[in-house]
Amino acid sequence: MKKHRAYLLFFLCVYSVAQNKQILYGFNEIPQSLLLNPGAEVSNMGYIGVPLLSHVHINGGTSGPTVYDLFSANGVNFNEKFRSVVYNSDSRDFLSANEQLEVFSGGFAIGNTFEKTEYLSFGVYQELDVISYIPTDYIELALEGNQNNINRVFNAGDLSARAEVVSVFHLGYNKKVNSRFNYGIRGKLYSSVVDIDATKNKGSFTTRRGTNNIYEHIFNLDMQVRTSGIASLTSDDNSGFNEDLKEISKRAFFGGNLGLGFDVGFTYNITDQWRLDGSVLDVGFISHSKDVENYVVNGNYVFEGINPLFPDVANGQSAQDYWDALKEDFEDLFDVDTTGTKYTTWRPIKFNGSLNYTFGKKKKKDCDCTTEDSGYLNAVGAQLYAISRPKQPQMALTVYYYRKLFEGLSLKGTYTLDSYSFYNLGLGVAAQLSGFGFYVMADNFLQYENIYNAEGLSLQLGFNYIFNKK
Repeated sequence: MKKHRAYLLFFLCVYSVAQNKQILYGFNEIPQSLLLNPGAEVSNMGYIGVPLLSHVHINGGTSGPTVYDLFSANGVNFNEKFRSVVYNSDSRDFLSANEQLEVFSGGFAIGNTFEKTEYLSFGVYQELDVISYIPTDYIELALEGNQNNINRVFNAGDLSARAEVVSVFHLGYNKKVNSRFNYGIRGKLYSSVVDIDATKNKGSFTTRRGTNNIYEHIFNLDMQVRTSGIASLTSDDNSGFNEDLKEISKRAFFGGNLGLGFDVGFTYNITDQWRLDGSVLDVGFISHSKDVENYVVNGNYVFEGINPLFPDVANGQSAQDYWDALKEDFEDLFDVDTTGTKYTTWRPIKFNGSLNYTFGKKKKKDCDCTTEDSGYLNAVGAQLYAISRPKQPQMALTVYYYRKLFEGLSLKGTYTLDSYSFYNLGLGVAAQLSGFGFYVMADNFLQYENIYNAEGLSLQLGFNYIFNKK
């Protein structure tokens, strides 16, 4: 039963379908922008997020094949399309999905009576993060077999994936030092609900001409899947769905495997119109010691195939003895060792940085002149984003245009180059009426015409009550 669970976890890791929030970053009218830069300039005296609706984020994509590549009705045989997808993919191509749901959040300014230059923010959010690389060597071996790949070294490390569900409790501090400089820091406590990690796989498989048989097959394997929070939910002693929900709820609120982390960020106004800002997020770890179950395959083996002549028949070996010995050899090689060894995972560190230019002050109707304290209505800029991933960092470059249409309504349009697409257009809208704020954001609009051929899609929305500065 343990072996079957291990194979199931491998399958789920590989075939589960980035977290860049380029539209929200720097959109300072929205309180949740502090989650992306704890040192952003704060434009309110306080806010309260609508529980479960203050920030909803869904993002998914692929750097390789899309659903349309496999299932389009273009008259091409599915087998041919599948082969084309495989041979045009790279082992660094991936599928990823990210979801965030803010349970509750809030913030308020502190300081002296006349000038409140400090700001505290807090909240809890739940996050799902999945990434799976395409195991091209595995798929090509399954398609072609090994007879046509003599002496080719197939990389066992192509199997690389991880998935996690975690709750994050956070408290942030923002300080306005002067008119030019802001900084901030946010502490985080992570409570892991479920974790699956298959990113430490190494090894190879090679077929070559044999000496005692036609071929010999060489296995050099160092494979493992580490899990926490899975074993109790899939065990034979599981009490049922209701008990699972209670257990998951407990883990989400300090009952899971715990970890610590922090975010830091700053904003520096170079001039009245030029601004530089940046942040580093999720510098932290989670220690997994509860409900841990790991699956390990480790060993070196040379298998010379099935010999039609039993080599020890002269010594009394029967056919049954030969097959029993062969079976034991395979079981020794591929036996999955189950352990409860605790482990530590590092959070995917994220980096944001942008350079911005503001222009265009509002003019008074009666004198055709600008108001000095109204701020600028327009902004343009460029933002760089990066996130650490198991095989290599993912990066994105965004240019944007921001426009404050009138008091209470702002727009931001973006164009992004990333791992998914070179033509990602996005749009965000933030509106506020009598203190009640709403925002909605989406990107990859050019791919909505054929959503099955989209490399990536993202949606964000939220509701807050905001206490504005007078």
